[in-house]
Amino acid sequence: MTLFGVGLGPGEADLVTVRGKQVLENADVVYSPGRLSRSVALEHVDESKIGDLDFPMTKDEEKLRSAWKEAAAEIAPNAREGDVAFVTLGDPNVYSTFGHLRRTIDAFHPDVELEIVPGVSAVTAFATAMGVEIEAGAGLSLREAANGHSPTGPDRMILFKVTDAPATHEGLVEASYDVTYGRRLFMEQGETLVTDDPAEIDERDYYTLAYAVKEDLEVEQATAAFQQEGNGTEDASSEDDSTTSGEPVADGGEVVVEEMAEGCAHGDCGGH
Repeated sequence: MTLFGVGLGPGEADLVTVRGKQVLENADVVYSPGRLSRSVALEHVDESKIGDLDFPMTKDEEKLRSAWKEAAAEIAPNAREGDVAFVTLGDPNVYSTFGHLRRTIDAFHPDVELEIVPGVSAVTAFATAMGVEIEAGAGLSLREAANGHSPTGPDRMILFKVTDAPATHEGLVEASYDVTYGRRLFMEQGETLVTDDPAEIDERDYYTLAYAVKEDLEVEQATAAFQQEGNGTEDASSEDDSTTSGEPVADGGEVVVEEMAEGCAHGDCGGH
């Protein structure tokens, strides 16, 4: 008998993993912390299996702790008697409300078995939606940019919760970043938008992220030589297969040393 934390992915019902779908179909009760995750879950389970939980819209920590204790008290008995799922958008361990439930269950109902089913997070889905490639060897950092905050430092960043794009954009441009914004990527609820113009997304929306990369940043890959061949230039493989330091490279490419940025994860944003 288990409580499953199930990641539903970025929002489209067919991006739920096979494992996640199986857990939802076999669960006795499926709980959701919000309207959007509930709508995705309903694509896989009947509404009669959905459990009701009430979470207040407040920043009052005492009220929030009380709400999570009540939620845990509701879920724990069902998880002892059968299989229960708690669903979130994205991944349960990445910017997710599931962390609150896990900590509350651990504190007050430690006998409840718990298992996490990972989901497709916006951390990875953004690259496909925006047509971005994060090359091997590239550093990538996760930051939060709520209320106009403009984190800087790493060469490449994914910024979550961009609720004031114009203010965030101003700080990033001053720090020599090129920025692309994505709103409600792979979400069936609301309009999906990808743009480099912050004025197009100046209204607040919790499900907005940005990809910021230092201007003129390049990471040369071995297979980049194929593009040169296709353009009729000299075959790069005919040149000396070595790095500037004289060390051989097995695949004929160039070794590029780039600092790996350390990630950061503060706060929750519904797993998206």
